[in-house]
Amino acid sequence: MVAIVSLVVGCGDANRSAGTTASSGAASGSTSPPAASAAASASASPSTGNPSASSVGPTAPSGSQGSSGSPTASAAASTGPVDLADLSVDLEQVVGGFSDPLLVANAGDGTGRLFVVEQGGKVWVVENGQRRDRPFLDLSDDISVGGERGLLGLAFAPGFGGAERRLYVDYTDRDGNTVVAELQVGSDPNVADASTLRTILHIDQPYANHNGGALAFDDERMLLVALGDGGSGGDPQGRAQNLKELLGKILRLDVLSPGDAAYAIPRDNPFVGRTDARPEILHYGMRNPWRLSVDPPTGDLWIGDVGQNAWEEVDVAPRGQRGLNFGWNAWEGRHCYQPPSGCSPKGITMPVVEYSHSAGCTVIGGSIYRGTGSPALRGAYLFADYCSGTLWGIDAGSRASQEAHTLLETGRTISSFGTGEDGEMYLTDLGSGDVLRIVARR
Repeated sequence: MVAIVSLVVGCGDANRSAGTTASSGAASGSTSPPAASAAASASASPSTGNPSASSVGPTAPSGSQGSSGSPTASAAASTGPVDLADLSVDLEQVVGGFSDPLLVANAGDGTGRLFVVEQGGKVWVVENGQRRDRPFLDLSDDISVGGERGLLGLAFAPGFGGAERRLYVDYTDRDGNTVVAELQVGSDPNVADASTLRTILHIDQPYANHNGGALAFDDERMLLVALGDGGSGGDPQGRAQNLKELLGKILRLDVLSPGDAAYAIPRDNPFVGRTDARPEILHYGMRNPWRLSVDPPTGDLWIGDVGQNAWEEVDVAPRGQRGLNFGWNAWEGRHCYQPPSGCSPKGITMPVVEYSHSAGCTVIGGSIYRGTGSPALRGAYLFADYCSGTLWGIDAGSRASQEAHTLLETGRTISSFGTGEDGEMYLTDLGSGDVLRIVARR
């Protein structure tokens, strides 16, 4: 049975102010993203213990103050109210034996294959519940691994399969800097040709942590790149709010247009033509957006942004809204961070969900369930915490206040979510090396 936690979700307002303030500090070790403990040594894992989410669960704004900045602006795609009460939720193992799995994805090519990313640099194909003997991709010799570094992201070009053979990866190179690169598959669809690797983007990283790493294509075929604030603790150089810097941002790049350039700038990016901002930027004010997803029916962008010392958050950018400021490092969740009190909510898009570190330590952003195997979950946004292993769900399409639910105390070290071509949702367990399917029955 699911347990209700005190999560209230409303339509929201981009300029909604926070209800309370929270004390802050500079240390960031306890709020590292999942990759922080993904190295072979377990010593880098977050040290916040295993708190129970039932004590202080996620919370979100209540009431309705118009649709501006609302995380439910595309609610027309909703299949109706999502009732998460009285569900029996479980995890079914699909396949195991991976080393530090950080991501599971599909290629959208009709084959039904899953692709599992290991932090150490390998990507494996899973077909009919079996892992193929040969890796799909091996970048082990090209990357730095340990802490929050490694092979962190994977996305396939829209329409992949047939003539479209491109895919994209995000990793930290041997110097610890972020690389977004393009590769292609060759004659064997189960093997990417590493010789085709072409660097799309190279970003110097001032510190070893907060590398982000998530990749996704939006519904206009533009590549979204999630970048953390550069690391250390508290964003000491203020990069997340600096529009001349790419760190601490969600970027939007045209990588599919023909030509020799690594990428083009989409004409409708929000800062095109400004001399005080980088035109690649889509949204800013991010601390460490470890995982994000674009909901296919709505085009809405959901982001799990890992917090500092006190608050984790899930942010939503409705389709068509660009140039949103999610607040870091003035805000941590809906609470002042720097300064610790008196911060202005003007121009800030507040999270749709936040929870304190009494309920976990590192948010793992998920996606909206659109499958058919668990009808009761359709339209629910699922997310989790890396430290507590708690799996939560909210009604992604609701415009009214609602109570959300702790769906399962998994006991797992959840590092990521992913979806199959059929809309079924999976998660990766960093501790056991398993890929698991989420199932629910009433």
